[in-house]
Amino acid sequence: MREPERTPPRAELPSRDFAAVPETWKGRATNRAQWLLAAGGAACLALGVVLAAGAAWTAGVIAVLMAVVGCVTVGLLVLFGTLAFVHVELTVDRHALEVRCGHLGLPRRRIPLDHVVGAEFDPRVTPRHWGGWGYRWRPEQGTAVVVRRGEGLVLALGDGRTFTVTVDDAETAVRVIRHRLHLRRGSAEP
Repeated sequence: MREPERTPPRAELPSRDFAAVPETWKGRATNRAQWLLAAGGAACLALGVVLAAGAAWTAGVIAVLMAVVGCVTVGLLVLFGTLAFVHVELTVDRHALEVRCGHLGLPRRRIPLDHVVGAEFDPRVTPRHWGGWGYRWRPEQGTAVVVRRGEGLVLALGDGRTFTVTVDDAETAVRVIRHRLHLRRGSAEP
């Protein structure tokens, strides 16, 4: 009996990438250490309120006012700046990839899959490599959303730039994106 011929997997994708992928894939990464920084911001904000309420205004209105405004401003910036990057959520659907940060989903970035030319897995994305946590831009590296150290995905965009995001199970995200790109390229051919 003759064995059926096997179709070799396509060169651009490993054979496991042809496994069924969900219609919409969601991933997330969290950084619990950011809560400590947020607590520091809340403490600074509280100090500003305490200074405003109980300060000896006779010591100098301008000095106390500067201390209150400084503490409140720093407290709000640290509190909201850190809460914005406590976690990141990545969604990949048939048309785009969307990144939302923090509880409010801001900042947010939506990248149409038409602008993506490739996706790679990076096992070691670090805040130090990008200059800290948060939404980062470096001319020689591209743009990144880094909320913790660890695995992430790197998108190659059509304009020559890259976009990196830390997310749990980044290998699956890369597989889903590659599958979507493969389907788009296949449907674009005559």
